[in-house]
Formats: sequence, structure tokens, C-alpha cells
Amino acid sequence: MHKVRLEPVGIEMEVEEGETVLDAAFRQGVALPHGCKEGQCSACKCILNEGDVELLKYSTFALSDPEKESGQVLLCRTLVYSDIEVELLNYDEDLLSRSIAVRAFPGRLAGVEPLTHDIVRIAIDLEEPMKFWAGQFADLTLHGAQITRSYSMGNAPSEPDRLEFIIKKYPGGAFSTAIAQAKIGDTITVKGPYGSCFRREQRTGPMVLVGGGSGMAPLMSILLDQAASGETRPVRFFYGARTVQDLFALEIFADLEARMPDFKFIPALSHPEDGDGWAGETGFIHDVLRRHLLEMDDTEEADAYSCGPPPMIDAALPILQMADVDPARIYFDKFTPATQP
Repeated sequence: MHKVRLEPVGIEMEVEEGETVLDAAFRQGVALPHGCKEGQCSACKCILNEGDVELLKYSTFALSDPEKESGQVLLCRTLVYSDIEVELLNYDEDLLSRSIAVRAFPGRLAGVEPLTHDIVRIAIDLEEPMKFWAGQFADLTLHGAQITRSYSMGNAPSEPDRLEFIIKKYPGGAFSTAIAQAKIGDTITVKGPYGSCFRREQRTGPMVLVGGGSGMAPLMSILLDQAASGETRPVRFFYGARTVQDLFALEIFADLEARMPDFKFIPALSHPEDGDGWAGETGFIHDVLRRHLLEMDDTEEADAYSCGPPPMIDAALPILQMADVDPARIYFDKFTPATQP
């Protein structure tokens, strides 16, 4: 057992040999910035000030060779062999104050509902409630197939006993294929919560949501939580899809537009088809986002949440910054493909 000191926040915790620093933080309820947990996204990058460590396999897109040589590490890939001190490059005091220890919750598959030709929504009933913040995710283990994948909760935290997840089906995708073959009542373990892309409360500026594909799930959770909060800030939800057939939950958004004081759902089709009657926005969602931000007031006070494919997020981030959104108030969750078989 070794000690890890986190600067500049002055937090100390313990880590066992063979355990990554990030896993130790999860176990002890220390909410460090993180994303993929697999060395692909760089969200947990920090500087090693002292101590002996070893890095598990990671992507050089997340940690380049020059960064590693300068002493930077990824906490999700870091094993320790002595007491260490690290300097956090990104940390959020609100995140640290709202830490929830990660636990495993036994559950059973309660429903599978097709939403589009390649997206399904599943429901899982837990034996006991799991506390989480809107926008967070969990690891799902389908025991019949012995497969574990990470998915974001798509329901509000006010429903902690029955969780919903939106899953995109990929050709040859192990989990989505197994879910299609699973039976209601099959055992699923939910381990979480994870993620720092959760709704910040009691803010007055606009809320900007940007998503695509199954990135709908965490943004839907944030939106439903926001609607229930009674807060009156403006909310704009930009969602990118290829065709009309790729849109879903439109009735939910119509209801929220009627009930919330200042909410608009703004879908955009990148490949609209002739004859589908589409009269809404067209083009890639980051281009649509750019046009609307030019007309939005108080963007310097905005909170922005972007969830979905990495190329979409990479395109949206500079647009948000050019619109004067504070980089410290831009939260994102890149849906990277699974690396394990």
C-alpha cells in the first residue's frame, strides 16, 4: 500500500500495488477528472512530481512521447511502486465536493426498446438504488455473455432504482449483439458512477448541450434533471443525426419545450433525404452550433456539455471557445470505441 498526494488540492489517498491511481480514487470516493478510463482521452493527465510509477498501455494521442518525457502521466494507466506526488492539470472543486464512491450494484434486465434502426434503450432494475449525478456513466457487465462496457445513464438521478441506457448497435459489436440476444430478467451488474461531465447546479447563464448518436443519453439525463430543478436558465440542445430516421424522443423534447421556461431542441441532419419533408437545420452539428451561438446572449456565462463521437466533440470545442464560453465550463464525454474484446 502506498500513498498518493494530489496537488494543488492537498488530498491524500492510498493505492495498492497493481491498482491504478484512478481506480484507487474511485474506490475511496475521490472524484478526479476522467473520461474513458482506458488511456485514450487524456482527461486524467497530470504531472508526476515525485515517486516511482509504471504506465500500462495507452494511446499516444492521449499522452505523447514528449509529454511522457516531461513527467506527465495518465492516472488511469498509472501503477505506483512508492509513495508519489502528482500535480493535477485539471481539477474541479465542485467535482471534488460531490464525490460518490464507486460501487457494484446487482441488477436485472427489465426492458429493451428499439429507438432507431441502430439505437436501443435498455432498462435495468437494481436491487438497491445507485446515487449518481445527471450526465454520469457506469460499467455494465452482462453476465451471460461475460462482457463489460461503459454507458451513460439516460434517466434523471431521481430514478436511482431503475436505470436507462441508450446503446448504439455496431456491426460485430459484442455488447449490443449480446443485448439483442438477452432475455428479460438476465443478470447485469452496474458499477459506478463515473464521469465528471455532470450537470452543474445553481448557474444563471445559458446551458448548451451538444450531442450525436448515443451521446443523447447523458444529455437527456442532464436535461431531465434541469427540467425538474425549477431553474430558469435558457437551455439549447443541439443534436446531430444523418437522416430523419436517426432522430428519436422528439415527443419528449416537444413536451419539455412546452413545460420549461426557455428550452429549444435543435436537431440537424447531415444527410437529409429527398422526400422526407425535413424543414429543420441541415449540415454538421458544429456548423449549426456556430450559427446559433452568434445569436445567443451571455455566452461567457454559459455551461456547455458535449457528448458523442470524438470527431464531433473535437469540432465543437473550438467553436464554443470562440463564442467566449469559459473553457473551465466546457464539459465533454468522448464516446471512444471499446478496446477490450
